Amino acid sequence: MKARCRDLGKMDYAACWELQRSLFEELLAKKERQRQNGADGGADGGAVSDEAGTVLLVEHPPVYTLGKSGRTENLLVDRTALERLGAQFFHIDRGGDITFHGPGQLVCYPILDLERIGIGLREYIDLLEEAVIRTVARYGIAAGRIAGASGVWIDPGGPVPRKICALGVRSSRFVTMHGFALNVTTDLAWFSRINPCGFSDRGVTSIARETGREVAMEEVKRLVLDELGNRLSLEMKP
Repeated sequence: MKARCRDLGKMDYAACWELQRSLFEELLAKKERQRQNGADGGADGGAVSDEAGTVLLVEHPPVYTLGKSGRTENLLVDRTALERLGAQFFHIDRGGDITFHGPGQLVCYPILDLERIGIGLREYIDLLEEAVIRTVARYGIAAGRIAGASGVWIDPGGPVPRKICALGVRSSRFVTMHGFALNVTTDLAWFSRINPCGFSDRGVTSIARETGREVAMEEVKRLVLDELGNRLSLEMKP
């Protein structure tokens, strides 16, 4: 099974959200056409494609996003202050609470048909987290999970765990959108204006902070795609 990979470089959040929604709706429509044509036939009755969907990689300008069940009080400054800082704000349709996206952060949006891959939503989320855990391990960083708190954490059993990767997913009929955001060289001061993911007693970190050196974004992209492909049994195609 294959997935098409698109490296979008730097893109405004609203434009990227619209692209995600377009790909998401397109994949849902394709599933419905196949169902109407007998489940195993293509839209024209031909062979089924061997593609499970698309994986988008992107860096955003500064933006805060709040999930559908998130609490607005976890944004600690008002919208006017955000505008002065040059940051945007969006209330969106993923799970999870509030997070930040910005320069130096690798955001990955897999728009995939999980039924084509043969996994459920819970396993999918676990595999996304595992791909990130294995990616940061390549830099000598030991990371893990915290029960009841999505994403990937450093020192998860310690007194003040540090989140290195936030995760929030939407799914409809086993088609996914949204995904995860891995802090590579992110300016972590941006997180001081929110309770990241709704937590006020936990920290945030980055690959650069944990290793004490600069890290090449292009290298991280390559490693993330490699680990995603391995975990999801997908061949990543440009």
